[in-house]
Amino acid sequence: MKKLISILTISILLLLTACSGGNSTSGDSSENTASEKSGKKQVVTFWHAMSGAGQETLNSIVEDFNQSQEKIQVNAQFQGTYDEALTKFNAVAGTDSAPTMIQTFEIGTKSMINSGNIIPIQEFVDKDNYDMSGLEENITKYYSLDGTFYSMPFNSSTPVMYYNKDAFEAAGLDPEKAPATFKEAEEAAKAITKSNPDMKGFALQAYGWLWEQLLANQGALLLNNDNGRTDTPTEIGWNEEEGKSIFNWVKNMVDDGTFANYGTNGDNMVAGFLAGDVAMFLQSSASARDVIDNAPFEVGIAFLPHPEDKERKGVVIGGASLWMIDGKPEAESQAAWEFMKYLQTPEVQAKWHVGTGYFAINPAAYEEQAVKDAWTEKPQLQVTVEQLQSTKSSYATQGALMDMLPEGRKIIETALETVYNGGEVDKAYKTAVEQFNKAIEQANKARGED
Repeated sequence: MKKLISILTISILLLLTACSGGNSTSGDSSENTASEKSGKKQVVTFWHAMSGAGQETLNSIVEDFNQSQEKIQVNAQFQGTYDEALTKFNAVAGTDSAPTMIQTFEIGTKSMINSGNIIPIQEFVDKDNYDMSGLEENITKYYSLDGTFYSMPFNSSTPVMYYNKDAFEAAGLDPEKAPATFKEAEEAAKAITKSNPDMKGFALQAYGWLWEQLLANQGALLLNNDNGRTDTPTEIGWNEEEGKSIFNWVKNMVDDGTFANYGTNGDNMVAGFLAGDVAMFLQSSASARDVIDNAPFEVGIAFLPHPEDKERKGVVIGGASLWMIDGKPEAESQAAWEFMKYLQTPEVQAKWHVGTGYFAINPAAYEEQAVKDAWTEKPQLQVTVEQLQSTKSSYATQGALMDMLPEGRKIIETALETVYNGGEVDKAYKTAVEQFNKAIEQANKARGED
């Protein structure tokens, strides 16, 4: 594949602001002079996993908050990826070294609830008569369990299809009409590769989150018992037709020679897209701003494709939420709550959406002039919001809840890589199902629920 070194360098940062968190090791400017500025202010320690554009925008928002009042000093501290941050938290939970609040990815929800180290934000919502109904419904539904909000939604995204409009036009395809179904994507990939043998048609990172989204878009459950929302899951929730459809879709393109195999490396996939090595790929909407800004061609963004015999159901919210940590002085927790509320205001959410590509948790932000200007300049950003808001609410699109989900994603990723490298779909699928069910069983036994 041809390599554009400058593009590769830029793109390495792109996915780090997406739903998998970041892995930069740079410190946050908001904490550098905290001790000097704090004075008599109530200090709030905020652990997060944002890097790249996400970190820059978050630092700016934290600084704005600290300067907007004289009672609270928020110290934002980068802790690595979501997994790394959660590991660090588990090591200090219950001690004075624990933060006041922490950002944790969506599949860590049940782990945080089961940890016994958090205060459900519902307590603060009730005490303050805070109205959560004004926030984006398709986001808050994920974080609401049995009528209780355990954490505050923060950075939220869903996957979308990115495509090279110039490549579409060169292949005789309509650049304003992206493939809506699996079959249409296959046909477009064939046309693109035929018109340009140096360019593959389609890429799909071997990433469990993307597989889950393609499953939900069919209306399929990841776990039984309504995705773990009405009872503890005991096995997978999808059927063979639903699960295999994704593997077979990719296998068709592998066999056709139109599939670009980047394995689990999302950075290389984005670099390949920007370099003109592949024309279509699926990834988080949180990367939209950076991909558009750095592509040397016109970028199109479209809804996630679905099997042609299935109606599109929509997507599950990804990203992360903010958790209040137990064991802190009441004044410290209350100060953290004030910051959480500040983050949900239309003005702040507008700045967050425009600066990163993440959704605005408060849809009123889309009426802010900053957002209107950004959408005029980059209308693709609006497509990501339209996909979210057109999602049909169901247990499938609400998303799954269980503490073994990080392990489940790894299992699916291994199965996808097997197919990408020429393995048999039936064997890879069967192994994945067996391992997934085993992980569920083991998680239940660990909690004494066997």
